[in-house]
Amino acid sequence: MERGFKQARYDVMSALEAGDYQHAIRGEIDVKNQLATGEVSATEVIEIIRHCNGMHHCSSPHHNVPDIEVHVLKRVGWYIKFYFIEPDVWFISVHR
Repeated sequence: MERGFKQARYDVMSALEAGDYQHAIRGEIDVKNQLATGEVSATEVIEIIRHCNGMHHCSSPHHNVPDIEVHVLKRVGWYIKFYFIEPDVWFISVHR
């Protein structure tokens, strides 16, 4: 399912609030995903996302699974990259 910015923002914030999120396994997770390491909380990530608008968003197909849309938010020095596999959101990156 393709999501525009507003739907993706709503869905990712709802998933964070509900605890319905996972972390994609990848190298350098200790520096690339500060949500996974506990350096930032879900509440802090929600606040960053809340301040994003469409200018801070882009999306593209996942490099391995083209049917999955990967979203990127860049705001106030943060880089947040995620995708949805229902019922969860999967975070690839959450870092400055």
